[in-house]
Amino acid sequence: MIEIKEVYKSFGALEVLKGINLTVEKGEVLSVIGGSGSGKSTLLTCINGLERINSGKILVDETEVHAKATDLNILRRKIGIVFQQFNAFPHLTVLENVTLAPRKVLGMGKAEAEAIAEKQLSHVGLGDKLSVYPGRLSGGQQQRMSIARALAMSPSYMLFDEVTSALDPQLVGEVLDTLKLLADEGMTMICVTHEMTFARDVSNRVAFFHKGIMAEIAPSQAFFNTPQHPETQAFLSNIR
Repeated sequence: MIEIKEVYKSFGALEVLKGINLTVEKGEVLSVIGGSGSGKSTLLTCINGLERINSGKILVDETEVHAKATDLNILRRKIGIVFQQFNAFPHLTVLENVTLAPRKVLGMGKAEAEAIAEKQLSHVGLGDKLSVYPGRLSGGQQQRMSIARALAMSPSYMLFDEVTSALDPQLVGEVLDTLKLLADEGMTMICVTHEMTFARDVSNRVAFFHKGIMAEIAPSQAFFNTPQHPETQAFLSNIR
């Protein structure tokens, strides 16, 4: 599981996370929603160790992410992260993009890495795009390639940071369908998202962040049907 205990994070004088406590169980899908600057994306980068925390603890399968003794390169093999930017290497084919990390980070042979990459690309519906360059893909296809690239490392957990935000509306559905597939297969996921239908229908729980605090967290149906915190109520009323 992922355990977050009294986590504080500041950028200079700006306090972004203010005492976050949260446990995400194995197999759970948690959607994190809230306004811009509420700390949602920062939480993900702290879980992955890309940002240091000021105080508190984050544990992934009982390993403390920010302890000095923790090898983050090893820990990150468990935690896939996908951002709203595709971050593809334009000079490499789709297959080469997805095999790169297994070969460079895990030391996997070319044949084994390609077999895993082909499996994951087929998994996200890109089995016919192996030799294509990223620039020839649609935005939705590029994002699904990014998901396949993360899955090729065989992570236990997946973090998604507003992965549909950069997409045209007609392309959002194909990426959300991929996330639903992963949820149905039991992947543990934390999804920072603006897609309320996804948060309601796919998530086990939904957390609302407001000005650096987790103002409310509840099972998805209860969260949307009977929000308790005034700020949650105001946020939901503005997007309905």
